[in-house]
Amino acid sequence: MRCPNCQNEDTKVLDSRPVDEGNAIRRRRECEKCEFRFSTYEEMEILDLSVIKKDGRKELYSREKLERGIRRAFEKRPHTDDTLRKLVSAIEQDIQKKASGGEIKALEIGEVVMKKIKRVDKIAYIRFASVYRQFEDVEEFKAELKKL
Repeated sequence: MRCPNCQNEDTKVLDSRPVDEGNAIRRRRECEKCEFRFSTYEEMEILDLSVIKKDGRKELYSREKLERGIRRAFEKRPHTDDTLRKLVSAIEQDIQKKASGGEIKALEIGEVVMKKIKRVDKIAYIRFASVYRQFEDVEEFKAELKKL
């Protein structure tokens, strides 16, 4: 890990702690050259997972794409980056459990995301659902609101 202060590549780990209920690790580091202290955050990454789209195409799973959709749904809502990061991690855990043979349907991902968002913020859920489910008219929107 390169020092953010002097760019030296030799740093030592002073302390490691599990965070996010053991799904990530926070490491306290110190540069061996300038003695600058900083923290790093490590978390699991989903690799080699293909997403099967509605039209049958396959594309590699992208955490960035998932985060972008979630951030859009939570825009101007009273939640911290930490809350959203934990939400994305929880969603990814469920995705990994549901994936079989290194593949998962985009519809399954969408359902996992909606279930998790609904527990955290009802407004963000409606925002996400309106895009994900592509409501055709106000009646479909009202029906979803009544379910809440």
